[in-house]
Amino acid sequence: MNTIWHYFLTNLHQTSLIETVAVFFGIVSVWYAKKNHVLVFPTGIISVATYVFICFQFGLYADMGINAFYFIMSVFGWYNWTHKNGNVTERLISYTNAFQKVYLILSGIAFFVILQYVLMNYTDSNVPTLDALATSIFLLAMWLMALKKIEHWILWIIGDAIAIPLFASKTLILSAFQYFIFFILAILGYFSWKVIFQKQQATPELR
Repeated sequence: MNTIWHYFLTNLHQTSLIETVAVFFGIVSVWYAKKNHVLVFPTGIISVATYVFICFQFGLYADMGINAFYFIMSVFGWYNWTHKNGNVTERLISYTNAFQKVYLILSGIAFFVILQYVLMNYTDSNVPTLDALATSIFLLAMWLMALKKIEHWILWIIGDAIAIPLFASKTLILSAFQYFIFFILAILGYFSWKVIFQKQQATPELR
């Protein structure tokens, strides 16, 4: 335990300012997501734009690509969340239907196979499988989040659990710690959104 703590502190001292900025806005963004607040998107945009640069520096090419995708989906999600949905001014939380679940599974498999192939054959990545797996999950999570589907939290939980050791292996210890916080917030967010959804269902004019 002392060795792990020493490793954490040593790498924490070496953390760059740019990584600190990315982590700060990343945590703030997930906190707003848990609260079902639209500020999840502008704060998230700052974080992901910064991480594009960081991931390129450390050879996490799939993660670099996904952060570029996050940027695009954050703009879309920002619009989608604030766009009118029936009689209300903001889009409501909902669950995926059967078709979306099948599409989700098939898309996830396709993303993983393509990303792993590209990383193994066209980059110098030494973690192609984990990088491709985490990235595939995060792609789907961000898509569902933009659509305000409650299942996006489940995907964040799984993806965060993979990202923690992935970033730690690259000595990006503050980012690994960030994903640990994301992991906890995603669990809390899942239950928080379930409560909000139940309240929506109990309010006839919102259904």
